[in-house]
Amino acid sequence: MANERIAVLGAGLMGHGIAQIFAAGGHQVALYDLSEAVLNSAPERIRAIFTLLEQDPADAKNVRLELDFAKAVADADLVIEAAPEKLPIKQDIFARLEAATKRDAILASNTSALPITKIAEKVETADRVVGTHFWNPPHLIPLVEVVQAERTSLATVRKTMAMLAAVGKSPVHVKRDVPGFIGNRLQHAMKREAIAIVAAGICDAETLDTVVKDGFGGRLGILGPMEQSDLIGVNITLDVQRTMCPAIDNSTAPHPLLVEMVEKGQLGMSTGKGFYEWTPEKAAAVRKRVNEQLVEQARARAKKRAKERTS
Repeated sequence: MANERIAVLGAGLMGHGIAQIFAAGGHQVALYDLSEAVLNSAPERIRAIFTLLEQDPADAKNVRLELDFAKAVADADLVIEAAPEKLPIKQDIFARLEAATKRDAILASNTSALPITKIAEKVETADRVVGTHFWNPPHLIPLVEVVQAERTSLATVRKTMAMLAAVGKSPVHVKRDVPGFIGNRLQHAMKREAIAIVAAGICDAETLDTVVKDGFGGRLGILGPMEQSDLIGVNITLDVQRTMCPAIDNSTAPHPLLVEMVEKGQLGMSTGKGFYEWTPEKAAAVRKRVNEQLVEQARARAKKRAKERTS
């Protein structure tokens, strides 16, 4: 799928990384932003990603900057919106896109939470509107959740997934447009129970994180929960759930501990206190650890992909 024309709307945190992904895959990318200052800073940020991932920086030339909305999207085969998480803003963008793009262009939203069906509410040709939830940072995390809204055609989903796979991403089909899609639902189901465990005094935050990181967390990268259920036996899973389900937190609102912490200004690293006490040095060390490991994994994937492209 080389030489597809891509337009990315928004050159900020997510947009410039998404643009780099497609540029590295050999596509021509139009990167649009309302802010000239943000847009002008994008090339340096994009080149930094190429350097970080040890990819050919010459591919950065595949990105052109656009301050003109219509010019950015006029000839695009795929438009990815990476605007702020405000429904009215996104609805307005997609209404404009319908008028400004060719009929067979796929119109995708990078929203992490807003319903795709709502975003496409004002679009008559909503069969071509799809969700593409990239994870932050998009150039380091391979997963993209491709969300099929109420009016999205299966052909749109399939073509979007093929284009993403061709640039080295790991696309998955979300067949229903539900809050949180798949990944965030799973994350917050675990986070809800984690907060409840700490609040109940079963263990402290550090112990809980140790259990995840040094226990089942290391296994999750190679064995998903459904595979693990089949491995140990679905019957064993049923027996365990009969014991566990009545004891697991099933509240339908955020835990009171979480609400209390926010009200007290205990927001985490940014305020020096959350579930942990944070000094600037300790926070920087965690960020460095996470970034280094994600970069190492991304470099390995990029090298593997480059080898496959030349073989």
